Amino acid sequence: MSNNSKIQTINPATGKIISSYDIMSIDQIERIAQNARNAFEKWKKLEILERSDYIRKLAKILSKNKERYAKMVTEEMGKPITQSIAEIEKCVLVCEYYSENAESFLGDELVPTEFRKSFISFEPLGVVAGIMPWNFPFWQVMRYAVPTLIAGNTAILKHSSVCIGSALQIQAAFVESGFPENVFQCIIGDYKAGEALVQSDNIDAVSVTGSVSTGKRVAELAARGLKKCVLELGGSDPFIVLEDADLNQTAHLASQSRLLNTGQSCIAAKRFIVVKEAADKFSKLFAQNVQSEVVGDPLNFKTTVGPLARESQLQTLVNQVEDAKSKAGKILTGGKIFAGDGYFYEPTVISNVNHKMLILSEEVFGPAAPLIIVDNEIDAIWEANNSEFGLGASIWTSNFERGLRLAREIQSGVVRVNEMVRSDPRLPFGGIKSSGIGRELSQFGIREFVNVKSIIAKDISHKLLVE
Repeated sequence: MSNNSKIQTINPATGKIISSYDIMSIDQIERIAQNARNAFEKWKKLEILERSDYIRKLAKILSKNKERYAKMVTEEMGKPITQSIAEIEKCVLVCEYYSENAESFLGDELVPTEFRKSFISFEPLGVVAGIMPWNFPFWQVMRYAVPTLIAGNTAILKHSSVCIGSALQIQAAFVESGFPENVFQCIIGDYKAGEALVQSDNIDAVSVTGSVSTGKRVAELAARGLKKCVLELGGSDPFIVLEDADLNQTAHLASQSRLLNTGQSCIAAKRFIVVKEAADKFSKLFAQNVQSEVVGDPLNFKTTVGPLARESQLQTLVNQVEDAKSKAGKILTGGKIFAGDGYFYEPTVISNVNHKMLILSEEVFGPAAPLIIVDNEIDAIWEANNSEFGLGASIWTSNFERGLRLAREIQSGVVRVNEMVRSDPRLPFGGIKSSGIGRELSQFGIREFVNVKSIIAKDISHKLLVE
């Protein structure tokens, strides 16, 4: 929450204030951007392997302090502590991945032509702003910052108001890793601070992870300066269960896919589309698995579902579930707020849903799962694609070739067959339609914020000697 000059972070498990932070002025933000511009002039001249060494050091700092960082994540946004630790470990992985592969991703590519030498050079753009969300406070930042920096850009983070403490911990990790001054910085502020940062003449490109409305607004502001944008926005991922799936295993993984991070993930499964031959058994098994999740104190290592990150998030989920109930939706399990402190909601499964319900027409960012029953695989694919979003999807079947065939028909950036959707540093990540523009991770992600320059050189020395 914020007022005109302060931002307060709140522990969602207790509803109590954690800390209060001063909002930076526009002048402060501009000075930070100018400092990043100055730092870029030196940072870009380092060899790729030199920048990789800094990222390796960062990996060691993250690993050394992972319990402390994880505790901060859990206290600020409510993620179960085991998942917070796993998040930091994944940040270490992305550091190691890019430090090992950046040289091959960014090295000159020779192109055979009639000229003496023709090649493609990948050169940094400048200062890249990152507008990042609260649901993965460390991972989202590292996913953007590590490839951005190792490519030779400098970075400025504007983090969510929910997790200012995490933002400052990240900034401190870069300092402890020995990065040159101002190569990575963060600003503290609300959406106005983010808008000021994007519009600064010292910003060359922007990476956004967040809501569709946030992405559109940032893209609009960036377009005024013709600044490159990568947008990773909302999702309503289909989880397609075919009649030949292993229903016991699938129901177990369905629960995990919906309830990871208390359902607050862009790539969480959000629409469970089940072929009617499997519907009764899957629905029962799925509800049983969801009901068995452990809801409670996110600092307890046995907890698997924590609170929602914000009170407003809880109220949105309540409205979505109540709307479904009022329109003949059937609650198979859950459906209520937990009594007591914090922003807790029972893990919920709802059947008999239709497209007039908010739970299908809006993105659901919390522990509630709608079940959609279809006649066959053709209807399942149609239903999966019947969404403004196209981020991820999963297909569950015992027929490997069938899964691959149907994966090609899904309109999304990621499709997994018999696997939960998750990001992987080795593979490009991003969406289509309202889920965004551009890609993160892999060689495609590191090349988003570079100038792909063609250099062609013709040797005329022989001709000059003859003349």
